[in-house]
Amino acid sequence: MEKKAEHCKIVVALDTIVGKWKPIILMQLEFEGTKRFNELRRLMPDITQRMLTLQLRELEEQDLVKRVIYPQVPPKVEYSLTEYGKSMIPLLEAMHEWGAKHMEHMEKRSKQVAEEQVSEK
Repeated sequence: MEKKAEHCKIVVALDTIVGKWKPIILMQLEFEGTKRFNELRRLMPDITQRMLTLQLRELEEQDLVKRVIYPQVPPKVEYSLTEYGKSMIPLLEAMHEWGAKHMEHMEKRSKQVAEEQVSEK
């Protein structure tokens, strides 16, 4: 791995999944499988329709999510992970594990700081 900051490809990976919803969408499709738009909305009740549409489009542009339109009335559209998108799952799982450990670390740190402040008084 090159050491120069301008060659750091971590930024490329982060730019691909940056935001609150993209990792959640990817993990939902991994765990729940192929889903229709409204099924994804039900799995993530706090996301707006507009935000879900935007995030899915961006993930599709990055070839992480596949969108299949079935020619019927009413139209049926399904979303699933591409094979390429599945390659990101281990990274997201590692980030999830680190995030959980970081939350624990920060809770302990917060308690330590509070205890130190009490003992200083």
